Amino acid sequence: MLEFLELIWSDYTVRIITMGTAALGAILGLLGSFAVLRKQSLLGDAISHAALPGIVLAFILTQTKTTYVLLLGAIISGLIGSVLINSIVKRTHLKTDTALGIILSVFFGFGMLLLTAIQKQPDAAQAGLDKYLFGQAATLMLEDVKLLIAVLGLALLILFLFYKELKLLLFDADYAKTLGINTKYLDVLITVFIIVAIVLGLQTVGVVLMSAMLLAPAAAARQWTNSLSTMLFLSAILGMISGVLGTAISASQDNLSTGPVIVIIAVSLVVISFIFAPNRGLIAKRVQQRKNKKLFEKIKDDAATT
Repeated sequence: MLEFLELIWSDYTVRIITMGTAALGAILGLLGSFAVLRKQSLLGDAISHAALPGIVLAFILTQTKTTYVLLLGAIISGLIGSVLINSIVKRTHLKTDTALGIILSVFFGFGMLLLTAIQKQPDAAQAGLDKYLFGQAATLMLEDVKLLIAVLGLALLILFLFYKELKLLLFDADYAKTLGINTKYLDVLITVFIIVAIVLGLQTVGVVLMSAMLLAPAAAARQWTNSLSTMLFLSAILGMISGVLGTAISASQDNLSTGPVIVIIAVSLVVISFIFAPNRGLIAKRVQQRKNKKLFEKIKDDAATT
């Protein structure tokens, strides 16, 4: 870790990547909490896969690999996928998880078809688009980091302004409606922010692994607390830790992709939380079971003696 800190100070590229992955981890951890609490765990997977055809089509239409152009195409494609998911749920008897699975498969298949087609073209202009499948953190630029930090700041501002309304939406949407709160607007706002966060992370983590990065910090944080504000804070911190540690391990070893390492760290934090969390962890539950067993035996013995 000391060598990594020295590398951050001396190496501009490592410093930019570390800042980018830390900001991305905080964003995904923060917004992933809403996906976990709303029981939309597949949303991140569906949106990230739905973004792939948007990236490829943006390149086909503009013949440029400018990050902002490709990300704009991904956002549009992700929004279309989200709208289709809601339409399927409302207009058919299919449940949300089924609609998510359909959109995920169809959009990803279409994106892979387009990607395969353009990769077979004789020119080399399309080279590098496949990095969005598994991510390539080394391509992060200072402009990308600034954008990530700006989105993080905007998400924190929205959360601060609408915290009470969002909390009601998560835990009692019907009561929020009786108070005159526009729940549809808040629902769309959350979904749009999740889509933007997912799209911004595609360059680093990739389409395939994005769902794990969105959900893992929130799932880990949920084990430690029952408070929404604490969970949001912990999710952001655990996301940052995953980003920084993943970057550190990747930078210290050859031939290790940053995105997959970040996801492995995030999932490891989930496993640790499942085992050691004070109230919901496996150890805490086992200890509580033993206490309950001893208490039951004591009550049983007292009843027998009387």
